[in-house]
Amino acid sequence: MLYKRSSALFAEAKKYIPGGVNSPVRAFNSVGGEPIFVKQAKGAYIYDEDDRTYIDYIASWGPMILGHAFEPVVNSVIEKAALGTSFGIPTKIETDIAKLAISMVPNIDKIRFVNSGTEACMSAVRLARGFTSKDKIIKFAGCYHGHSDSFLIQAGSGAVTFGSPNSPGVTQGTAKDTLLANYNDLESVKQLIDANAGEIAAIILEPVAGNMGCVIPQEGFLKGLRGLCDQHEILLIFDEVMTGFRLAKGGAQEFLGIDADIVTFGKVIGGGLPVGAFAARDEIMSFLAPLGPVYQAGTLSGNPLAMAAGFAMLNHLSQNPEVFQSLTDKTAYLHKGLQQALSKTQVPNTINTIGSMISVHFTEEVVDFKTAANGNNEYFKKFFHGMLREGIYLPPSAFESWFLNDALSYQDLDRTIEAASKVVNSF
Repeated sequence: MLYKRSSALFAEAKKYIPGGVNSPVRAFNSVGGEPIFVKQAKGAYIYDEDDRTYIDYIASWGPMILGHAFEPVVNSVIEKAALGTSFGIPTKIETDIAKLAISMVPNIDKIRFVNSGTEACMSAVRLARGFTSKDKIIKFAGCYHGHSDSFLIQAGSGAVTFGSPNSPGVTQGTAKDTLLANYNDLESVKQLIDANAGEIAAIILEPVAGNMGCVIPQEGFLKGLRGLCDQHEILLIFDEVMTGFRLAKGGAQEFLGIDADIVTFGKVIGGGLPVGAFAARDEIMSFLAPLGPVYQAGTLSGNPLAMAAGFAMLNHLSQNPEVFQSLTDKTAYLHKGLQQALSKTQVPNTINTIGSMISVHFTEEVVDFKTAANGNNEYFKKFFHGMLREGIYLPPSAFESWFLNDALSYQDLDRTIEAASKVVNSF
């Protein structure tokens, strides 16, 4: 049995933790089987409790952009921990990382650190509502912004109908203020704006979607959203929890050439520790307490360990911008190789790639959540478990982007391509 120790640990975990996991995707419900338990990681590799080694393509869902246990980050955390792990009092490192982040990202003047991407997106929406004195928001089917009530809404029966809660515990009152549009579909956004004239505070989206697999904004989509927001006095929020400091030094705003009004961050900004942040121009950020009336707080916000890890990561990326081209080149190489491997099967498939994000879909084309949902999940399950047996760890869901890290060698990429060819030939 390949995963004997992991299976035993999972059985034990289920006695004390709901579903045996602290985040649902880890349970392998989408792909079947039982999750592996990791005991350590280094560079491009993770090592499970059964002493098996895997080439890692989730990179802790994005933050390990330079590989696991990146020495400058590890050393910064060790040094900071020796001085104390939390104070609930201002520290210099908070200002240091804020100054650095603002210098790297276009179109932001101030940044507020929180503890997760969920908290960042929740706070950004509250700030947008407070700034505009309007209640409703538009989000896109298939874009995930954390598990705050405002975002756990499923589509209504048509473009201008209200959504409904897709999780018990989310009220109908919350749902009525969240409107659902289709990604890459400007017309669906226009209909919502027309039907709710003067009531919409913000449009929030992942500028590159990563939670229906990697889905790329089509030509003119983001520019069109920017124009609609300007025309109707709506704030545009980019959820850059995945894309921030990954697609480029300045994230998706820089990479795609579109300015947002509020930007949220996570993943890379914490160097692997729990961190989130949201940022905007002075005019908007001045509405935050203690300067303004919009309240947001957190005892562990700006935690010195997380700030030290994030500063070490961002500082390295700022001083070594060639990392982004290196990652892009490796991702393009992987894309080409996977495309050749998948061409040998009759199973419909497509590969979406942008920067260092990539995903394989077992369907013809994926441009939004509806087309992503057309993917053949049975083939994906076979592909996932086949790759796992070959020592390749992919996201255990057809609706998640892969994330490359720069510790991956071209030998690792070749091994991945060879594994994919072997697996699809068994279909």
